[in-house]
Amino acid sequence: MNIKKAKQEIINTVKAYLMKEETGDYKIPAIRQRPILLIGPPGIGKTQIMEQIARECKIGLVAYTITHHTRQSAVGLPFIREEEFLGEKYSVTEYTMSEIIASVYGKIKDSGLKEGILFIDEINCVSETLAPTMLQFLQCKMFGNRKVPDGWLIVAAGNPPEYNKSVREFDMVTLDRVRRIEVEADFDVWKEYARLQRIDAAILSYLQLRPQNFYRVESDVEGMQFVTARGWEDFDSLFKVYQSLGIPVDEEIIYEFLQHRDVARDVAAYIDLYCKYQDDYGVSDILSGNVSSYIYERVMRASFDERLSLVGLIISGLNVYFDDTFSKHFIADKWFEFLKKYKENIECDKENEAHSKEDVTIIIYNKMLKEYEDNIDSEIKSGFYTKAQEKDYNKLIDMLNKYKPSGLDADEAFAQAKQGFDIWRNELEELEDVTGQALEHAFDFMEDAFKEGHEMVVFVTELTMDSHASAYLSENMCERYLKYNEELMIGTKKRQILSMLEKDEVYSEEHMSEF
Repeated sequence: MNIKKAKQEIINTVKAYLMKEETGDYKIPAIRQRPILLIGPPGIGKTQIMEQIARECKIGLVAYTITHHTRQSAVGLPFIREEEFLGEKYSVTEYTMSEIIASVYGKIKDSGLKEGILFIDEINCVSETLAPTMLQFLQCKMFGNRKVPDGWLIVAAGNPPEYNKSVREFDMVTLDRVRRIEVEADFDVWKEYARLQRIDAAILSYLQLRPQNFYRVESDVEGMQFVTARGWEDFDSLFKVYQSLGIPVDEEIIYEFLQHRDVARDVAAYIDLYCKYQDDYGVSDILSGNVSSYIYERVMRASFDERLSLVGLIISGLNVYFDDTFSKHFIADKWFEFLKKYKENIECDKENEAHSKEDVTIIIYNKMLKEYEDNIDSEIKSGFYTKAQEKDYNKLIDMLNKYKPSGLDADEAFAQAKQGFDIWRNELEELEDVTGQALEHAFDFMEDAFKEGHEMVVFVTELTMDSHASAYLSENMCERYLKYNEELMIGTKKRQILSMLEKDEVYSEEHMSEF
């Protein structure tokens, strides 16, 4: 199955394993809670989905790559203590607590989360001395004589033997005690994740044209050549920083991440073209409605690859607006919830006549804000938020501090606390209008340049599939989006387009020489 289905299955397992009886006991006893064993090629996102699952299920996560461990760190260090049997004293070997088990208890202590996932990666690539320990772990949920705490699910991951010479096959006894899930690389699934992570538009556009190059593992006379999902994401991180520093990337740099010579060469050629398209087409002019006749003339002469790249550039430009709007809206929603609760609390205080104290409105506000800050800080430490959400929550807390009431009566205090929110809401409405204008200009250009062709199908599909774009469109009507979304039969047509693109394997010398 693909990694998305595997993720959902693990989420379902979390819900099932952590469901309790009225007595407080787990419905599925620990002995029947089989560990999950994910088997799949390297670099497809097995570790990433663990972080997503823990965040979505609001549970703890402790992750280890077991190949970095020795038997001592996994089981614990031996020490000698004395025991008395039948009147005689004997020296008995004991073990200190496993570093891994200790990390689980440490997570519980630091986060307050008593339930979670213990994730062990590369479990079938351990050394010979550690192999029996891993079998014991999967069979008995123990490291040495220390048991994994109740409420903590075990998820282990490993690679098939064709990808790693160090792989050890599990015996039937072990496999009969785990839930084995085989996962495989899937570009469409990864692209959903890549959109959320805002992987650079040049990379996504390339993979839209060359989906067959998303994940490749091949062996030839020169050895193994490979491209993985991890490679694309790691390259993206460097690529963005290099762009901000004005440092170009070439084939050799790309090959450090995408270790397949033909793919690295192809990506380098495409990025050069993409950057040229970026300069030549002037997406900011398209989104502001200032398109010269030269641009339309060039589109008419452009190859399909170039036209699809231009669609990617337009989507990337719109995403800046969608991201800003989404962030502004997120903060506004959370701010509204805070103010609503604040109003309820001071109204309740009015009824109890506690408002005779001049500074009661300040006391209530400060107490609420302190509890809110502590709760956000705890959830950030527990890993419940993405980096973007952390940034938004920190911004919200700054604004809540900025607009504290200053010792007025209840009505005036609430009006003062609400003042900042009203400013923020007006800014949000203005931003939504600006975003809507940019979207309308984008549709103007798409209609004039491509009519209802394949490019329009891809454009509307990308708007539909992007979470921030779809969030904006769900609250701000765009008649042309609704029209094309209904008329173009997105799913079917998009599959037809991508199947056409897969037949075109490399850039021709003629195409490259156009510029």
